[in-house]
Amino acid sequence: MVTATQLFSRVLLISCTLFQVARPELIITLVNNCPFTVYPAIQPNAGHPVLEKGGFPLQTLTHRSFRAPDQHWSGRIWGRTGCAHSNGKFHCATGDCGNRIECNGLGGATPSTLAQITLHHGHKDFSSYGVSLVDGFNLPMTVTPHEGKGVCPVVGCKADLLATCPEKLQLRSMGGHGHVVGCKSGCEAFGTDELCCRNHYNSPQTCRASTFSDFFKHACPATSTYAHDSPSLMHECSSPRELKQNEILKDNETVVAKLDLGAEDGESRNGGDGTSLEESTDSVFEGVRYVHL
Repeated sequence: MVTATQLFSRVLLISCTLFQVARPELIITLVNNCPFTVYPAIQPNAGHPVLEKGGFPLQTLTHRSFRAPDQHWSGRIWGRTGCAHSNGKFHCATGDCGNRIECNGLGGATPSTLAQITLHHGHKDFSSYGVSLVDGFNLPMTVTPHEGKGVCPVVGCKADLLATCPEKLQLRSMGGHGHVVGCKSGCEAFGTDELCCRNHYNSPQTCRASTFSDFFKHACPATSTYAHDSPSLMHECSSPRELKQNEILKDNETVVAKLDLGAEDGESRNGGDGTSLEESTDSVFEGVRYVHL
């Protein structure tokens, strides 16, 4: 015989399950507007699952969409560049994750532009997102939320900092004799406690901006540029249906990203999953707002 207490417990369990399933589906879309193949990499924070095996190739002018976890998830996404097979090994000039195409949870080599996202947190189902240059720069990147409630700005960095990177911060291909492929942080370039915000400098009071972080901040004010930095714009975005990340370097020039990748001549182009990406009339970066991955 089922008691009232047992019946209540079962009803409560079913109600909780329905509440969890009822969360709006959230799609993550990665878009490559670069004139070369980029290898996106995804690393979850500790305790969270690996998405899309942690990495894959994304050809120029294509995109890839996938469902985000229904429950709380946080992690980072970056783009690997200069990737190729050589002498039987896969290697990327920037962002490499141990000579693998599928990173499977491994972190990447610096310098690299990072999109940092946290999904489904708080009682209002908030999603937090931002672009970080704390570990340096290798690609322009933005993050665009779609259909969220509250304050949901587009954020990121549209500037090509490889062209203006100070010589002391430059990472060059071919053992230092080739093209500039990355722009290091002051911490990576010089390794001091002060620039790395370590030991005595590991607090908001002692970790301060430097000449090197100011270089990144001046070009991309809506990014984090040192450990205790804060972007110029805050957000509180509830229940977005999609987070879209763009790498936006094109023909070696900086271009303004669209909400969707589209041909500038008005044509539509095919995305990585076979769908058409229509050119959006929504402008992004009217004063650069927030992260796009």
